[in-house]
Amino acid sequence: MPVDLQAVCEIIERHGYQKASLIGILQDIQSKMNYLPRKALGQVAKSLDLPITHLYEVASFYKAFSLEPRGKHTIQVCLGTACHVRGGSRVLDYLENQLEVKPGETTKDLSFTLESVNCLGACALGPMMVIDKKYYGKINTNKIEAILKKYQ
Repeated sequence: MPVDLQAVCEIIERHGYQKASLIGILQDIQSKMNYLPRKALGQVAKSLDLPITHLYEVASFYKAFSLEPRGKHTIQVCLGTACHVRGGSRVLDYLENQLEVKPGETTKDLSFTLESVNCLGACALGPMMVIDKKYYGKINTNKIEAILKKYQ
């Protein structure tokens, strides 16, 4: 996957080449490229005169950042207590089989990244699934296929 280093340079320039803006720069790169490519991190390190290890420390510390390509759509399945007892694990198992990925992985076509989470804050609607910040409550395996079609 080619990395648009010109876009990376423009992002760094917009932030005024400030080391204090590192997280903002990484957020903008993640937003544009959907992950933090190695070449992009190298360009940031060079432009800000920072050790590359520092960028990897920051990028791996925050869950919002990904060092691996992510899907166009992110699916989160709640496995908190309320969702779990209402079938959250069945929803996750079904998605794993349909998408052929495990939680934390991205489909080969980069359409979906599957994640399991401990709480989505809507226990009364469990089991819960979120796709790109859109909540789907009282979800079951019969509803999932139609929902996924909206995103394909």
